[in-house]
Amino acid sequence: MIASHLLAYFFTELNHDQTQKVDKYLYHMRLSDETLLEVSQRFEKEMEKGLGADTNPTASVKMLPTFVRSTPDGTEDGDFLALDLGGTNFRVLRVKVSDNGLRKVEMENQIYAIPEELMRGSGVQLFDHIAECLANFLDKLQIKDKKLPLGFTFSFPCHQTKLDESILVTWTKGFKCSSVEGRDVVSLLRKSIKKRGDFDIDIVAVVNDTVGTMMTCGYDDHNCEVGLIVGTGTNACYMEEMRHIDLVEGDEGRMCINMEWGAFGDDGVLNDIRTEFDCEIDMGSLNPGKQLFEKMISGMYMGELVRLILVKMTKEGLLFGGRLTPDLLTTGHFETRFVSAIEKEKEGLQKAHEILSKLGLEPSHEDCLATLRICQIVSTRSASLCGATLAAVLRRIKDNKGVERLRSTVGVDGSVYKKHPHFARRLHKTVRKLLPDCEIRFIRSEDGSGKGAAMVTAVAYRLAAQHKARQKILEPFKLSHEQLLEVKGRMRIEMEKGLGKETHAEATVKMLPTYVCSTPDGTEKGDFLALDLGGTNFRVLLVRVRNGMRRGVEMHNKIYSIPVEIMQGTGEELFDHIVHCISDFLEYMGMKGVSLPLGFTFSFPCQQNNLDEGILLKWTKGFKATGCEGEDVVGLLKEAIHRREEFDLDVVAVVNDTVGTMMTCGYEDPYCEVGLIVGTGSNACYMEEMRNVELVEGDEGRMCVNMEWGAFGDSGCLDDIRTEFDVAVDELSLNPGKQRYEKMISGMYLGEIVRNILIDFTKRGLLFRGRISERLKTRGIFETKFLSQIESDCLALLQVRSILQHLGLESTCDDSIIVKEVCTVVARRAAQLCGAGMAAVVDKIRENRGLDFLKVTVGVDGTLYKLHPHFSNILHETVKQLSPKCEVTFLQSEDGSGKGAALITAVACRIREAGQR
Repeated sequence: MIASHLLAYFFTELNHDQTQKVDKYLYHMRLSDETLLEVSQRFEKEMEKGLGADTNPTASVKMLPTFVRSTPDGTEDGDFLALDLGGTNFRVLRVKVSDNGLRKVEMENQIYAIPEELMRGSGVQLFDHIAECLANFLDKLQIKDKKLPLGFTFSFPCHQTKLDESILVTWTKGFKCSSVEGRDVVSLLRKSIKKRGDFDIDIVAVVNDTVGTMMTCGYDDHNCEVGLIVGTGTNACYMEEMRHIDLVEGDEGRMCINMEWGAFGDDGVLNDIRTEFDCEIDMGSLNPGKQLFEKMISGMYMGELVRLILVKMTKEGLLFGGRLTPDLLTTGHFETRFVSAIEKEKEGLQKAHEILSKLGLEPSHEDCLATLRICQIVSTRSASLCGATLAAVLRRIKDNKGVERLRSTVGVDGSVYKKHPHFARRLHKTVRKLLPDCEIRFIRSEDGSGKGAAMVTAVAYRLAAQHKARQKILEPFKLSHEQLLEVKGRMRIEMEKGLGKETHAEATVKMLPTYVCSTPDGTEKGDFLALDLGGTNFRVLLVRVRNGMRRGVEMHNKIYSIPVEIMQGTGEELFDHIVHCISDFLEYMGMKGVSLPLGFTFSFPCQQNNLDEGILLKWTKGFKATGCEGEDVVGLLKEAIHRREEFDLDVVAVVNDTVGTMMTCGYEDPYCEVGLIVGTGSNACYMEEMRNVELVEGDEGRMCVNMEWGAFGDSGCLDDIRTEFDVAVDELSLNPGKQRYEKMISGMYLGEIVRNILIDFTKRGLLFRGRISERLKTRGIFETKFLSQIESDCLALLQVRSILQHLGLESTCDDSIIVKEVCTVVARRAAQLCGAGMAAVVDKIRENRGLDFLKVTVGVDGTLYKLHPHFSNILHETVKQLSPKCEVTFLQSEDGSGKGAALITAVACRIREAGQR
């Protein structure tokens, strides 16, 4: 009993001694966690170099763009061909992908040989042979008459310029066909097929096997954004943000990068961790000084590393009694599959004995143990280095996404990863150690170079079909120059109708006279009060206007709220509340008892019969105070002042906010004769010749006309350019059939139009993977401010995604690009339509005055104009194109409804005083 215990103890000690001996000898091959972290960080720097335009030429890790912009989303569908050329055999496959809720892939394939003489012959012969094999395959499956899309896996170093264009840089793997290097392999294949003339296929994509691996796994797991191969060679690819890829135009979305990471270290950055054995392997290889990282990791070199270590230790008398054999001294005789066999749990030592004996050695138990340990050290280093660079890739993806925790999947292929008993586990462990804050899943790819090529093609097909479908839906929003000229012409017709006495009653654009007959000339002076009532808040302002040297405007104001019960009570209560607020303000300013001229901005539809008389036509914006509609609001205000008997005010003018905007800008710029508001709603006003304003007596001078242009189109004259989405938004609004032009251009409705388009896209499976969230079904959720945010240029797609997330929409990168495009199209049309209306206005002013050329300024206000990143530029551009004989300047107004009302009052007082003199 004791004897067996002693024996066991002896063997454990022996194992331990042997292990220690080897560990000491191979000290440099055992990498600490600090070293691995260092390697990982160095690799991250190399990636940066490869991506930069200036640094790429000298970078060792080339980071090649693949033009694969999207991973599978599971809705791919169709019949595809794949061609896989990467060695002495090549395969032709037919891959059927069906998405009937079950997502299944069926494959048939055939292997064809490439004779030695073809590998070294001319390029034409090689591609003719491939075309012949393709024809044979199609014949066999009886599908020669179909034109199927094909993906081509071409596993040689290529420079890709488009998804379907790939220039061969150099042949490898024993190929030496003439006149192919430096040429596009797709066009060579197309030529060979065309020459035959018995079948036709659509070559959609050229793919590298690493990318194919990522795409195959991506079909089963949508989080898969990295491909890794550890087999004879090693390489990786991943989805990078377009904004970081200097070598390709455009910043939107992502693209798969084929890293060609085997060349990491070719510039010397790994010299401090390469050992004498690594140098020896490199010296004896076909490409000395190249692919140094690959030579430390991949299957082609792993067995050879073990052999070199065995030889050196034997020479030093540490193994096999110092006896070498010719077999052990022959390059390539210790194969990588031996490493896998020796490291197997149970039969490892026995395998070691068999393998070493076959090499002519007579191994002792200690020799077998030492060999096992050498294999462990070599394969562990390989897995650890691979894990270190992979961690760098994942860290980069995490930083790109700006997330706390990355959840991602890596698709893996290659004999070392799949067949070595411990490689995968050690690789995963290293990644976990270096990235403790990430959840990384590894899935094995099945046939990345065949199925993967078909997947890339399937995705490209899906994207093209979806893009086409989306463009068709968005087409009606894209207005031509002719259409915009037509809108301008129709606006002009409607303006004439509104101005004419006979036609005014049925006109939709009402062209209301405002009795404002002059813009500021700069001599205005005095103290004025202004009231601004246009919503649930109400402002009282004191405006001091100075002339001469100290010309300028100084303002003081206070905001008061209007309770709902007063908005919906009686008219007397409403105006008493307003007067109470004025009284409070005068006390606050210490001006009780002073009688000041007052301007009243009243932003509700009114019919004006005089500058100081405005008859309320109908309440809007939630107001319902009784006894006001059909009454003069100035009279109602004056009565309330008399009831209070505290102070007296001289109400000089009732003003619409659009006119106020024109006047505010007119104080700064004497050319300002047009006012425009594009905010929640939209409207415009301009100085019209009195002779054209038929609703008011007199032909002398000018008067500002409040167009109320939001109602343009209510007669049906815009029906040919309204889309189904405009109709839907209009039908569900508070005032169906009314303000149709406003509903196509103003802030209150643009977000709603976008939301309706997004729902339509989603129902058709063109967005959000066809899943409509409850939030997206909610009216008004897509606020117009989101349009401004999404379209701002400095916004990365990341932020677009976070806006969509805030809306409860889980979006991919592609989704974000689509949402941005919809916002752009809708906002662009709004700005163009607004520009067409404005062009009609400035051209009318020019023609009124019989001028060949008009210089005019438009005073503008409104959130859409001020906050949207592109609206104003597109508006200006449109006016310029549609009214080439006008030089139009746009000036942003500051506080048209407050300051503007006071300036109108100031101008009226100036004119009144001049008249009294």
